[in-house]
Amino acid sequence: MREESEEKRRPNFSAEFIKDLCERLKVTFVLEGLGKPSKRIIGPEIIFNYAYAVFHSPGYRERYAEFLRTGFPRLPLTSDYTLFKKLAAFGAELVDLHARNQADGSAISFPIKGSNEIEEVRYQPPQTHGNDRHSGRVWINKQQYFEGIAPLVWNFPIGGYQPAERWLKDRKGRTLSYEDKETYMRIVAALAETRRLMSEIEKTIHEHHGWPKAFK
Repeated sequence: MREESEEKRRPNFSAEFIKDLCERLKVTFVLEGLGKPSKRIIGPEIIFNYAYAVFHSPGYRERYAEFLRTGFPRLPLTSDYTLFKKLAAFGAELVDLHARNQADGSAISFPIKGSNEIEEVRYQPPQTHGNDRHSGRVWINKQQYFEGIAPLVWNFPIGGYQPAERWLKDRKGRTLSYEDKETYMRIVAALAETRRLMSEIEKTIHEHHGWPKAFK
């Protein structure tokens, strides 16, 4: 988003893009930070957050799937300032999850002591009946597992693979340290929260006339 120089940082947006965005939203652009959105003053960070949210919209990914396979993503712009601010807020949450590792993995547990060695990676769907009830387990060997991982999180795809599975399979044969276990719990929590935010983003777009009307 930014280019570095010896003097100061500057946003890497074209003048045409900024002019179009400001005219659509009836805002003033400043070169640093978020700006003052309540006063219709916006900076490069809030624009980035808006873009990040739009690119995580399931409707965007479906609508432009063919184009995304062959080129760079194009950012649809809205003329609805309320929608812009709501999407930017969701985008800021996603940035915190993905770039600042702020996911809370406390809902995931690793309850059984053992070798901590990844011998296999196997998912066990939630069990709601009987004595062994649980909300979804990922086994790493015959004795040990992570618990609290819903099917939708386990199957959540990014870039053609499932991160909740891939992260562990890439470490097969390795003994997980305390930090490794904490990292995996945060990854799973981030996937769950990403999925929730994507749903909220799509819901918000539909509340503002949906695709493509919200971006005219």
